[in-house]
Amino acid sequence: MREWSKKRYWLVGASEGLGRALAFKMSRAGAELILSARSGERLRELAEELPGRARVVPMDISDRDSVREAWAEVGEIDGMVFLAGVYTPMSAKDWDAEAVETMFDINLTGAARVLGHVVPAFVARDTGHIVLTGSLSGFRGLPGAIGYSASKAGLSSLAESLDGDLKNTRVEVQLVNPGFIKTRLTDKNDFKMPSIMEPEAAADIFFEHMTAGGFARSFPTLFSLVFRLSVFLPHGLYRRLFF
Repeated sequence: MREWSKKRYWLVGASEGLGRALAFKMSRAGAELILSARSGERLRELAEELPGRARVVPMDISDRDSVREAWAEVGEIDGMVFLAGVYTPMSAKDWDAEAVETMFDINLTGAARVLGHVVPAFVARDTGHIVLTGSLSGFRGLPGAIGYSASKAGLSSLAESLDGDLKNTRVEVQLVNPGFIKTRLTDKNDFKMPSIMEPEAAADIFFEHMTAGGFARSFPTLFSLVFRLSVFLPHGLYRRLFF
């Protein structure tokens, strides 16, 4: 079991939704937090509400210079949790080039920009904890998810590569794949979302996985089985069932 007291964690994408809920869980457990997102005002409001120590470092992960400057301000940390993400529901028939590029730039390339600083530092110290937030939509391509599904699949692949490369070190990598969580992102959907969760309930499972250890956790458990088992279906059958 992981000990949280006096540990310093950098939460990237902490201003709302799952990130905000997880900040409360980690703060109550005794972790000192560095909170990052684009909105400094929201982060400052969150920092004032948290029961433990928290510091605000605004950052735009689409901007390499902003990430570099934020990293210099963050200082030495024990772990980093990447929770940032954007989502625009979209069919290939209604391709919006700017929206697709933004999803890749934030969900995947944004993570790479942050990891470009975090990974070398952790490797040099031979210690650290990296947690990436994937999605059930990353297991296979889904209808109406151009950009989002692919970017999350890329993030999952990145997490697996990191975990493999760092397996003989004391740098731990974890991946969390949530299903639908009630946030401003899922508010964009005009379809019924099975097993949708409140951010606080999702944060409970997220934090439980971080504490217990192990590489990947997908939830809600029963709903996630649909996606996890879908990888074994031949493309033709998968297409008939899901599209």
